[in-house]
Amino acid sequence: MIPKILKNFNLFIDGRGYVGKVEEVNPPKLNIKTEEFRAGGMDSPAMIDMGIEKLEGSFTLLEFDKNVLKQFGLIAGNVVSVTLRGALQDETSVSPIIIKLRGMYTEIDMGKLSAGEKGTLQCTIACRYYSLEIDGEQLIEIDIDNMTRKIGGQDKMVDVRKALGI
Repeated sequence: MIPKILKNFNLFIDGRGYVGKVEEVNPPKLNIKTEEFRAGGMDSPAMIDMGIEKLEGSFTLLEFDKNVLKQFGLIAGNVVSVTLRGALQDETSVSPIIIKLRGMYTEIDMGKLSAGEKGTLQCTIACRYYSLEIDGEQLIEIDIDNMTRKIGGQDKMVDVRKALGI
């Protein structure tokens, strides 16, 4: 049995499609910030969830897109929306994968410029929102501004928000 592989993908930035213009996408790595805790009577330390590490993703375009360059940094509260849509395919079916990011560009790298060679524009985005959906099911949603962390539909932060009166 062949596993589902990423057959193809497209990138959308603020609703504009970049089919044929996007080379690669690196979604944010998901890491739980942890701290060791060991008290009397414990044989070994336990890891305690201290929140999510910084969410940062990147993508590489095959052109110096003016619309993207104009969005560098956080301009007057401007938040950039980036959506990756892909097709996961095995022998019998195709499943959509959708990754949505919102945040600001923290780095724009035009790389090395050489005559006669393709130019690339690598953009890094610090995310305030992350969502992963496969086959129409939202598996992970992290919304920093609204203090939500939904994993498999369950909000892991609901009790914390309630305790804080949020």
